[in-house]
Amino acid sequence: MTDNALHLQTRRGGRIDAVDVICRAGGRQILAELSLTVEPGELLAIAGGSGAGKTTLLEILAGQRRPSAGQIRFDGSAPGACGEDGVGYVPQDDIIHLEMPLRRTLRYAAQLRLPAGTTADEADRVVEQTMAELDLTGRADVPVRLLSGGQRKRASIAVELLTRPRLFFLDEPTSGLDPSTSVDVMHLLRGLTERGVTTVVTTHEPASIDMCDRVVFLARDGHLAFVGTPAEARRHFGVADLAQVYERLAAEDTPAVWARRFAQRGVAPAATEPPVTPVAPTDLRRVGVLRQWSLLTRRNVDILLHNRLTLAILVGSPILVTAMMATLFTRDAFDIRTAAGGAPAQIVFWIAFDGFFFGLTYGLLQIVGEMAIFRRERVSGLRVGAYVLSKVATLLPVLAAVCAVLLGVLRLLGRLPDAGWHVYTLLFLTMVLEATSALALGLLASAAVSTAAQAALALPMLCFPQVLFGGAIVPVDAMAAPGRLISAALSNRHAFEALGRHLDLDRYTATVPAMAAYRDTFTGGAAHSIGALAVLTVGLTLATVWVLTRRSAPATTRR
Repeated sequence: MTDNALHLQTRRGGRIDAVDVICRAGGRQILAELSLTVEPGELLAIAGGSGAGKTTLLEILAGQRRPSAGQIRFDGSAPGACGEDGVGYVPQDDIIHLEMPLRRTLRYAAQLRLPAGTTADEADRVVEQTMAELDLTGRADVPVRLLSGGQRKRASIAVELLTRPRLFFLDEPTSGLDPSTSVDVMHLLRGLTERGVTTVVTTHEPASIDMCDRVVFLARDGHLAFVGTPAEARRHFGVADLAQVYERLAAEDTPAVWARRFAQRGVAPAATEPPVTPVAPTDLRRVGVLRQWSLLTRRNVDILLHNRLTLAILVGSPILVTAMMATLFTRDAFDIRTAAGGAPAQIVFWIAFDGFFFGLTYGLLQIVGEMAIFRRERVSGLRVGAYVLSKVATLLPVLAAVCAVLLGVLRLLGRLPDAGWHVYTLLFLTMVLEATSALALGLLASAAVSTAAQAALALPMLCFPQVLFGGAIVPVDAMAAPGRLISAALSNRHAFEALGRHLDLDRYTATVPAMAAYRDTFTGGAAHSIGALAVLTVGLTLATVWVLTRRSAPATTRR
């Protein structure tokens, strides 16, 4: 094993100090000023009623969120990158891809998270060791979606344990589990602390609190009501059952009174400078951006091949659209001797729109469905550019195949004219470029929305302008000034013009009355339109990177 890989096995637990931490968002107080210390190798529970700020405090302690005031220290220093600090963070939901078998899922995670220079065999050994520690070896070849609730929770924990963190944070790790499985998970976390891992969990279950070394009770609006052992909590609140603490905090006195009462006990919860020697920094070089891009692309393909429903949609929708195109238009519509109406322009327009539609629909659900996974991996050193470009690299071959099939079938059925190979090569490349720009638009929308339902609602909103201002229903020159401005930013308009010029549609404008309105549309070369498509593709891709960078950055107002 490499020195870096060996280092992952020898990290000791770290100390966490919260000093005068305050958090506000949207004009509301989430955490009142508080200070506390988590000792190395300690298992600490954060408890309190709904709205008490448990998850917010956990995120701030983990460095996932910035406080409005105050500071967090890891072994006396301000937190840096997650990997540098040896921090593992598991949110409440099981954040792990569900489609692939567990072993394969963990292998991708290991290759992305372990230090650069770790060989594939070393990564595999870490994966096998982690699964054995979590009693998951027997389920290694089972798709994650088929695991039980407790097994999925352990699988989600396994992703973080691959790098052997010194500090481990879990949000409601026993939520939704039966009592027996909850105990198993807490025993697992206790085992981690016995190996020196400092572990902090949020929970509302008294049984889980009793298995922790200490508990932090928060009153409403994030007031610190108590820090101490579970036994001390019972004495402080005068209860026999920790469940009664929630009742007292909710029904008696105000949150400020509870905080003042605890502060007056004479027990100083304030953080002090740590007596331990800070851990010497180590050279944990992250996997390079090209390696990340390659791994993510392979993982995307793997996920796609294991998701039969998505694969069926990707294959089935182009077949359906091609069949509709063949049914809608007649043969020989491009014969200049028999051409009537605006059929040549309409066929070209809908071919252009097909390329746009395929790219947009393929991109719309790519990011929003795994935003939580992206955020988790982003904290572990994932490069946003590598992530976005891996999506493009995965879907671009599919889009190219779809465009080739559409053009080929329509030509064989006589819906497109007999032209040379160089013309069809230009048609194909233009369609692929437009589909890529639409894919980038879909990825941007997917990165900006919060749910799959919002992404689905965005589909018609993004498609309608492409139809109305694309230049086929109303030629661009006949539009009002605002319409022309809108059309300049639409990939469908530029693809429509480029495809028409490749097919020399301007020859119809002088002989077919219905085509006369498109004289300016199809006159000249296609270089300007191709350039516009390229600019849109690059611009939308960069915008996606920017949005994801913003959404994944720690912030006091996030969520």
